[in-house]
Amino acid sequence: MLIYLIRHGESSYNVEHRLQGQSDEPVLSPRGRRHAQSVATAMAALPIEAVFSSPLRRALETARPVAEALKLPLITDDRLKEINIGVFQGLLASEIGERYPRETALWRSQDPDFQIPGGESRRELMRRSEAALRAVHDVECQQVAVVAHGGVLAAGLKALLGVPAERNPFMLYNGSISQLEWAGQVKLVTLNQTDHLRLADCELATRTGDLA
Repeated sequence: MLIYLIRHGESSYNVEHRLQGQSDEPVLSPRGRRHAQSVATAMAALPIEAVFSSPLRRALETARPVAEALKLPLITDDRLKEINIGVFQGLLASEIGERYPRETALWRSQDPDFQIPGGESRRELMRRSEAALRAVHDVECQQVAVVAHGGVLAAGLKALLGVPAERNPFMLYNGSISQLEWAGQVKLVTLNQTDHLRLADCELATRTGDLA
């Protein structure tokens, strides 16, 4: 099986550097909507047989154009939601250290078992994400697309590739596509492909004068 792992397009919270977690408030920014259309265009010519998505709005807004381009139903799975960041949720990245200095220090220490108050740990996220991706693998398809979030997809990659829980080598870009080949062994084929986004970003830059 070939699994295309897609991080959702840029959201309003991404623009503000606000921590999203499992909040369903953030929607795609104008740039994020262009990301979604670019992803859909890139996926449209591929022999994808199923499209899975996190049920959070920013993921769904990215996944729907993909499913529509492929003329496939959209399958949601709660296990594909982003990490639950508890008390950090909705705060600016610059605020968490001021409000929760101890918890922020523990989180930034990369301790995989530190559980954010009201949230979950990185190790728990790995288990949840691995379970979701194994369920995808159990579907009898040759190629599938999974649209979710940077944290949960990175955690799933770690779990499936045997990366130690205390290491965090993957950072996925908004609208990026990574390819995972799963035929007995799991192999990461590509990571963070963004070539399909260049046209959308160039169009935005032209309209805003960034290329002048």
